[in-house]
Amino acid sequence: MRLPPERRRRGDVVAAAVLALVLVVAGVVVWRTSGVAGTTDVPAATPIAPPPPAIGVPAGFTEAWKAPSGATDHPVVAGPAVITADGSEVVGRTATTGAESWSYTRNRRLCTVGSGFPEGRTGRVLALYDSNTGWCSELTALSPETGTRIGASNPDLKPGTRLLADRTYVLGTGTDYLEVWRSDLVRTLEYGHVVTPAQPARQPRPDCTYGSAAVAFGRIGVIERCPGESTDRLTVLTADGQDGAETPQVQYSMPLPTAGATLVALSEGRAAVALPGPPRLLVLDAAGVQVGLIPLAVPDADLTADATAPTATIGTTQGTTNGTDGQDDRVYWWTGSRTIALNGSDLTPLWTVDGTLGPAQPYGGGLLVPSPAGLLVLDAGSGAVLRTIPVSRDDRAAPVRLSTAGEMLIEQRGAEVVALRPTG
Repeated sequence: MRLPPERRRRGDVVAAAVLALVLVVAGVVVWRTSGVAGTTDVPAATPIAPPPPAIGVPAGFTEAWKAPSGATDHPVVAGPAVITADGSEVVGRTATTGAESWSYTRNRRLCTVGSGFPEGRTGRVLALYDSNTGWCSELTALSPETGTRIGASNPDLKPGTRLLADRTYVLGTGTDYLEVWRSDLVRTLEYGHVVTPAQPARQPRPDCTYGSAAVAFGRIGVIERCPGESTDRLTVLTADGQDGAETPQVQYSMPLPTAGATLVALSEGRAAVALPGPPRLLVLDAAGVQVGLIPLAVPDADLTADATAPTATIGTTQGTTNGTDGQDDRVYWWTGSRTIALNGSDLTPLWTVDGTLGPAQPYGGGLLVPSPAGLLVLDAGSGAVLRTIPVSRDDRAAPVRLSTAGEMLIEQRGAEVVALRPTG
């Protein structure tokens, strides 16, 4: 029996109202569980202007500003901005004054903040938040100039993760799982204990735990500690393999001579691993074949202290453009008490400086290393100390990580970022 037209119209209205209510409820659920909910985004009124460049190493430095940054372990400089991150807030600051240009805050705790993808652009600020489930699974990419949100993804990382970057990829570290992304935040590699694998039995050693890790030249290196193996293992993978993220493309995986190894650096065709007892640097070629075993004049305690660190790199910086000598491609490694320069290609040691607080940092055509007295100015070729620039710090023995933003020298001191302005 056909319903009268007025009853059909009334039924249509009720059905439409119910459908609209369902859509509204669904929309609220999606919004409340999305990366936008609980967010306070204050973009820059005008893009941050780049600071003036460093011209030579100055006679001295003076403190220009400082800010809390407990979610970083090294200074994060992206494009023209110095990034600080504390609690739940990420702030983009003008390098010369520390003025807050933009901010991004969520109702979640920050796991860590890094930067990456500088090729052809000023890069991205990467803010990784806890999802309130015990996982660091909410990643947001921000513009360093304005703080605008330009991408998001959901990795499967845990607290304690670090974000390591080369010029093309970003690696998220972990105690039993690694993840790699390209610039659109698409996952290109997952390695280790995958919680919900789309394709089972694709991981070669899912029961291992991890020590230090590195990314360089599209290669991922990790120290593995595996059940049934009495020594550590070095595995090197392709950051973006041919068979998709779920199937790791292993370049090589080899047992090391001892436990307690630390992956110091990767180059395009080499890997350098520090071994304790006695301290020595094992250098491997692109196939994992030993090409060098060099004694290291460092205390054994420097290396064994790192042996239990789940995601540690003791501290390395890659040389950047050097205003006087062209391209500085050296790798600067801090062992915990000494700074060692490695050749950027073959990763062999060039020189060692004792009594330092962190890796070296190229600046204005020179080279600076933090020390208890302040900053050592080094000859980059020989490591000879040319002079010392006094810098006052509350804790003269605590580690210091350096970076630069134009003429500003940026120090990470514990949970605080301090910007130094050149004088003289």
